[in-house]
Amino acid sequence: MATTPLTDAAIKEALTTLPGWERTGDIILKTYAFPSYLAGIAFASAVGTICEGMDHHPDALTITWRKVMVSFMTHDAGSKITAKDIKAAQAIESLGYPKA
Repeated sequence: MATTPLTDAAIKEALTTLPGWERTGDIILKTYAFPSYLAGIAFASAVGTICEGMDHHPDALTITWRKVMVSFMTHDAGSKITAKDIKAAQAIESLGYPKA
């Protein structure tokens, strides 16, 4: 069963509640900054665990030196942004990690 994409207005409204998250085309993303490489690795692991529990995984989870970029879109919605993406971003924000 396919998931319904959000409207542009719904995406814009949802992003007002997600500090640092932005829309780039049909993807939402955020880059988090950390005091050390290993702190970023720990964060990426936490993101993976949360997303596995939600059965909705990042489109990309990019780990670089002291930064981790997370992006979402929903493949079964035609690679568009859905409520699943917003909920995953909210769950990640609830971890309370530092913002980029």
